[in-house]
Amino acid sequence: MKFKNSVLYMTQAALIAALYVVITWYINAFNLANGAIQLRLSEAMTVLPVFTPAAIPGLFVGCLLSNTLTGCVVWDIVFGSLATLIGAIGTGLLRKTKFIYTLPPVVSNMFIVPAVLKYAYGLGDSYWYLVLTVGIGEAISVCVFGFLLKNVLDKSRNVIFKEDME
Repeated sequence: MKFKNSVLYMTQAALIAALYVVITWYINAFNLANGAIQLRLSEAMTVLPVFTPAAIPGLFVGCLLSNTLTGCVVWDIVFGSLATLIGAIGTGLLRKTKFIYTLPPVVSNMFIVPAVLKYAYGLGDSYWYLVLTVGIGEAISVCVFGFLLKNVLDKSRNVIFKEDME
């Protein structure tokens, strides 16, 4: 999938990154964006690669900025953002499936983020507990809210995500 219009691509990526930051910043005010129990609603946006490949770098940059702005340690900034990037790439690759496209962000965050929480934040021998709590939060964000977001956006996909791809 190659974009014909780089200005449109960059604009979409920048808007997605900005939205990710705003949503994460908002949910962080309720202490839900980071930590052992997290419901990062901005992760619902990891379904956007179904509509545009510009979402992949947009989500990565948005997560990178969010993790930096919310005071995460460097390991969380790097590996948490990579987990979102891996999930977004997986979603893009599975974009033609019915529901399976929601699973890559859940799986990548479910296993990477707990390792970061354990080693970077010193949460002890709690890896499998963190896999469970992060996985549940990610499943709610992506499989529920992301799936709903995708269904809502489907109705206006040709208006919001211009068909400028080959």
